[in-house]
Amino acid sequence: MTPYLAVFVPPVVLALAASFGGPWLALPPMVLFFAVPVLDQLLPVNRDNRAAAAWTRALPWAFLPVHVGALGFALWTIGRGTLPVTEAMLLALGAGTATAAAINVAHEAMHRSGRAEQALGAVLMATATYTHFCVEHVQGHHKRVGTPDDPASARLGESLYAFLPRSLWGGLVSAWHIERARSGVGMRNRLVRYGLGQIVLLAAVVLAFGPLALAAFLLQSAVAVLMLETINYVEHYGLSRAETAPGRFERVRPEHSWNSCHRVSNWILLNLARHSDHHAFAARPFTDLRHYDDVPQLPAGYSAMLMLATIPPLWSRVMDRRVLALKQAPSR
Repeated sequence: MTPYLAVFVPPVVLALAASFGGPWLALPPMVLFFAVPVLDQLLPVNRDNRAAAAWTRALPWAFLPVHVGALGFALWTIGRGTLPVTEAMLLALGAGTATAAAINVAHEAMHRSGRAEQALGAVLMATATYTHFCVEHVQGHHKRVGTPDDPASARLGESLYAFLPRSLWGGLVSAWHIERARSGVGMRNRLVRYGLGQIVLLAAVVLAFGPLALAAFLLQSAVAVLMLETINYVEHYGLSRAETAPGRFERVRPEHSWNSCHRVSNWILLNLARHSDHHAFAARPFTDLRHYDDVPQLPAGYSAMLMLATIPPLWSRVMDRRVLALKQAPSR
């Protein structure tokens, strides 16, 4: 048994909420914003760098039908039109938290070299209506992280609400420039293909579940994307790479990302919070990502940091002094 089976918690929780309704609709946000951060703080941190069993690399493939099934069930429940408006909205919001977790599984897949894995990542990103992220994250963000050219690297003193429009729009523009330079504007352009696929998916939602379900799908997509971009904000806040020559920067190292060794967040998110190692070695699968003691460390797990980021004065009070201390520390 592997603790990374926790990746299935969000879709299972969503399915329970859709099945029972009523008070159960509070289960997805309660798990994400209460149970996970509490368990992250109560359980000892995990600094163990032993690789997980090789078979766990297949978890993203097993995750796909579970996520699509749970999301489809939630959309069907909403599309019937029998739920009160408030309950339908709560279920859509809960679906958004589950799709945010699916984005993380997509993130793991899009970093693999095989076409099948990259297609898996694109399909999962389509459930968040955010397929251009497959291009921008791998070919854009990973090359520009910690530089002024990266829209997904938050600057010291920048609030989440200033960061979001810059990252949302900047990521889309960057992805388009990357693909246009690579393959023009025809069908070889992945953004063109992804866009057509997204239209097909939206049409399928309407045909299968009705217009109410389409509205719910778009709402849950917005929730998932905002959660993704908030995590982007957390992961690199205030960290930057030194400019070695005009327009040229030092190579990406582990200290250019915030790291977290909180257990439950990493179990559910397939070691995403070991972000320092991920950026230094982007091709490394989640099973092999390592913890570093001597890199910037988040004071809490991702769920808690996501909530903290939504309150800029508290965020600045907690994080700015940590960033300044890192900038004043001797270079390694």
